[in-house]
Amino acid sequence: MPNIDKHPAGNFVWLELSTTDQTAAKQFYSSLLGWQSEDSPMGPDMMYTMFRLNGRDAAGAYTMKAEDRQLGIPPNWLLYIAVDNADATVAGAIEHGGNPMSPAFDVPNVGRMAVIQDPAGAVFAIFQPGSHKGMRVVAEPGALCWVDLQTPDRDRAARFYAPVFGWEFTLGRDKDPNGYLHIKNHGEFIGGVPPSRSLPPSVPPHWMAYIQSADCAAQTAKAEQLGARVLVPTMSIEQGDFSVVADPQGAVFALYSPKH
Repeated sequence: MPNIDKHPAGNFVWLELSTTDQTAAKQFYSSLLGWQSEDSPMGPDMMYTMFRLNGRDAAGAYTMKAEDRQLGIPPNWLLYIAVDNADATVAGAIEHGGNPMSPAFDVPNVGRMAVIQDPAGAVFAIFQPGSHKGMRVVAEPGALCWVDLQTPDRDRAARFYAPVFGWEFTLGRDKDPNGYLHIKNHGEFIGGVPPSRSLPPSVPPHWMAYIQSADCAAQTAKAEQLGARVLVPTMSIEQGDFSVVADPQGAVFALYSPKH
């Protein structure tokens, strides 16, 4: 697939790992997904890792700050949504019940961003691209291909995300109100919201990133060999196979092999 030069506003634009062991994470994801990594300084004593798939930007990573660890925040993958105006989006999020963790701020030579909690507590980021355009590759093995929002109140989620990003929430083909909800942005399917019953009581609301895999079962087994924990063993659904794993530091993501 060609390089992606621009993500439409409302699409997922970037995927970023906050980890407690950046070196180990680079080894794990390079071994599992074939990512190449390049480090750049990001302030005193901090490095930002750019993960690339066949030379194209696919994701990023950095070492979690000590204060976040002390707050009990686990290693995690953060999803970024493209916006035309970060400040206006923060204002819209507040208006509809969201909680920005900070005002929008500039990342020099990269873009403008903010991290936001939705009304149920799921965390995501927004990104107004500057010189960095986000992921240059999606929907091929080793790249982000789908996202899910796990939340206890899907109606509340729709009332928040629809006006803030212009998303449409639609039922599946079976029109089952208790089934899977699809998220569309400008007519394009970009993610979904599983039934609320699929969120275990002990797990907080969250966004889940799916990485495409050529062979989900084999790659899940490899992840386990590399020190990951398999949280959901490979399962077959109508569209393909998926699994959910926690990397050796604890950051959770899903693998997905579409049916051809």
